[in-house]
Amino acid sequence: MTTTWLRGMALAATLPLCLQQALAHDIRAAPNAATPAPFDIIRTEITTSGGEVVFRTQVREQAGSLTPQPTGRFEGSSVYAYVWPTSLNSADVGFERDQGIVALAATFHPDFDDGAKGARNRHIWHSHWVVLAEDRACPGGLKVRDIPAGTRPRVPETWPGVPLLIDSPDHAVTFSRDTVEVRIPLAGLGAIATASYDGVTAGLRVDANLHAPLLCVADVFKVASGKLNLPGRVMPGR
Repeated sequence: MTTTWLRGMALAATLPLCLQQALAHDIRAAPNAATPAPFDIIRTEITTSGGEVVFRTQVREQAGSLTPQPTGRFEGSSVYAYVWPTSLNSADVGFERDQGIVALAATFHPDFDDGAKGARNRHIWHSHWVVLAEDRACPGGLKVRDIPAGTRPRVPETWPGVPLLIDSPDHAVTFSRDTVEVRIPLAGLGAIATASYDGVTAGLRVDANLHAPLLCVADVFKVASGKLNLPGRVMPGR
């Protein structure tokens, strides 16, 4: 699945502009009774509207109602996420260039806080920019990219101080029955206008020994496109 994702990203980056514009701006998927309803994606989209970028995913029902069981420890704890992988470059969201797959994620984790400047965000759904990278040590084949000890890479102002390429901007996550939505300012993110994307629901896990990879994709509940080939196109909202 990871190989398909990376190949799909490369293909999206080389498509002629006329063909990119012809692609459907949203991604629709058939319901799957084997997938838990709150993570069973049936439609996902990214649009721009009124100076904002709107990330929206519709699931079969009860969006946001499933959250990980608390463990009482950071080590080995779990994260649930609604994720929008994109073709953005990591430099577009404040990191060094060409670091991996840039994704916006709406996440919930009851056992730790990773808000900017020490803000508390456990027990609530909240948003992150993350940079994902391939790692065969992870059950899902991907990790949030680690920051090696002793290095000082470029990070955004709202980086939470953890050794990962993760950003914690204060963009609210909202739910409405079957839909999850995150709205972020368009200003400073002009590259999103020509981006491609996909939609994923997933579970992540913190390494039990706090070794790299520190945060792995452990379970992929559903991929909107079925192939992680980023077929969606960001379009002006209706």
